[in-house]
Amino acid sequence: MPQTLDQKQCTPCRGGVPPLDEAAARSYLADRPDWQLAAEAKRIERTFRFKNFAQALAFVNAVGVIAEAEKHHPDIHFGWGYVTISLQTHKIGGLHENDFILAAKIDALPRA
Repeated sequence: MPQTLDQKQCTPCRGGVPPLDEAAARSYLADRPDWQLAAEAKRIERTFRFKNFAQALAFVNAVGVIAEAEKHHPDIHFGWGYVTISLQTHKIGGLHENDFILAAKIDALPRA
């Protein structure tokens, strides 16, 4: 049985690898329906909603723990009641499987 994305580990990306094309990115997004392609299919984004600032901050901290463990770091914007996560692989200027692995792990986080 193949591993699901949330069971995989991000692999170090040293550059020199072509980013996923839009069709491949859309294929990965089939399993991540709440995420959106952005920036001409060079990144994915999702906004999470919360009841207050404290819940949003707790979620940001949980995402940070996962990002450090995976050594793959998202751009995070947050404020009262929301967190927006943006993922791309900067070394290749676009999307890599790692972005979808981290998205899957973020989606699996519990939310209050």
